[in-house]
Amino acid sequence: MEIPDTQWAQVLEQTGGPVIYKQIPVRKPGPDEVLVKIKYSSVCHTDLSAMKGDLPIQMKLPLVGGHEGAGMVVAKGDLATEIDIGDHAGIKWINGSCLSCEFCQNADEPLCPKALMSGCTVDGTFQQYCIAKAAHISKLPKNVPLDAVSPILCAGLTVYKGLKESGARPGQLVAIVGAGGGLGSLAQQYARAMGMRVIAIDIGEEKRALCDELGAEAYIDFTESKDLAHDVQVATPDGLGPHAVLLVAASEKPFQQATSYVRSRGTIVAIGLPPNAYLKAPIFGTVSRMITIKGSYVGNRQDAAEAIDFFARGQIKAPFKILPLKDLGHVYQLMGWFVRHLIIGTYAGVICYEPTMQQARPFASSPRTTLSHIF
Repeated sequence: MEIPDTQWAQVLEQTGGPVIYKQIPVRKPGPDEVLVKIKYSSVCHTDLSAMKGDLPIQMKLPLVGGHEGAGMVVAKGDLATEIDIGDHAGIKWINGSCLSCEFCQNADEPLCPKALMSGCTVDGTFQQYCIAKAAHISKLPKNVPLDAVSPILCAGLTVYKGLKESGARPGQLVAIVGAGGGLGSLAQQYARAMGMRVIAIDIGEEKRALCDELGAEAYIDFTESKDLAHDVQVATPDGLGPHAVLLVAASEKPFQQATSYVRSRGTIVAIGLPPNAYLKAPIFGTVSRMITIKGSYVGNRQDAAEAIDFFARGQIKAPFKILPLKDLGHVYQLMGWFVRHLIIGTYAGVICYEPTMQQARPFASSPRTTLSHIF
């Protein structure tokens, strides 16, 4: 398979941007690595945070961002025996790990002290050819569209892991805060596919319509609610509140409210990352009601395989819009506008970039507004 010496990429040369669309060399994979020809890569809010230097991580510079890339394996090292040239593959946030520390041995490789992060500590998927450790490549079924699956590699995986961390069982109730956004809409679909029942919390009639469409048993507009805790608990059949709460909203207030309505012995899972925010909870109520509060990071390799399998079986849909790689800077501007106006996450879907595209393709068929960034 012919591989060029150079490729187009979006390169961040200094913190704060801008990204520069330029040609760079194509790397050759090491013994335990694979080279993936990226067809599509979704854009995540973390990519914008990395560009701005908002992540508390020592980043590589210059840096090629991106961590939700789907494509085809075109080269591999001698030790990469579990994947073949021509296989469809996904590159995720965790690009590699040591595989030998306590965390890796316990399937917590995202917590590995030596973990490599795509588009942060190593070059990511906003380029035509991307390197990743073979052990952390996700194989993709060849019948799965590469554009549609790319959001699952981060957004889908993240909420799926959060639902697993919640401990909620089939038939139990999960409240999803930010249910009408990109992460929230995926969380609703995964929850229902896993047999859970959803109480959706968000803002606005457009979000209500989306959540109704996705099968939420109740929708609560927190801007209209005079007593959110009461309204959430009343929405549960026995009035005791949801068994778990997933916090995917990008604002701080919902984090402070969750302990007031989660069921006793329930679990609150923090997933969203509001900037400069803190999680506060009353100690007496947390202890006396035996509430669990925990964070959930990206999933491990098995979580990724399971999240992709749900998608491959038609249980999950992530509306998206496709744009060419050269438009990444414009999308960052758009995402920044949402952040400044405090409505980041109020849209459903993602934007994907396609490396070879010269023109944008229209929104995927969807009854709601969706942004999808594929390069």
